[in-house]
Amino acid sequence: MKQLINRAFYDAIVNFDESEEAQDYYYKIMDTETEKRGRKDTVRNRILRAYAMLFCEDIGMEPGQPAGPDEVEATADRLYTGSMSFDPGHWYRMKYHFPVIDEDNYDRFAALVIADLNAGPLRDAVVEGGDMLLVGEPDPLGMTREEREKQQIRRVSLEGEIT
Repeated sequence: MKQLINRAFYDAIVNFDESEEAQDYYYKIMDTETEKRGRKDTVRNRILRAYAMLFCEDIGMEPGQPAGPDEVEATADRLYTGSMSFDPGHWYRMKYHFPVIDEDNYDRFAALVIADLNAGPLRDAVVEGGDMLLVGEPDPLGMTREEREKQQIRRVSLEGEIT
């Protein structure tokens, strides 16, 4: 699957609304069947399971279950790069691509996050730029200092590809 979640896939998601070619490429990749340890699955399901594992742990998802529309929508603003200071210049928001996350696009949002972690500018910033990638509570910029100090934050390691 590593070769499928690449920069071309990331670009197709980002350009999804402007290009029919991008849409075709996105659907082709998402519907591709893969096999890992004898288990057949689609790229879509693997992406949704990876998203759930990384971002939905604290909302009660069972391990190995794919994220659904509600889980993706509830966790859409949790990525942060930089230090624990939460300055607005480093709060990483992908949600601007998706003003509404629902049944029609939750899998595309999850795919954007996973593709960016694998081959997009977020990977460049974290791996090559040396920034730390944190997953925290929604919108820490709107929290009080006390709330920010008490929130649970996990560092995500990108030593290997997320696939």
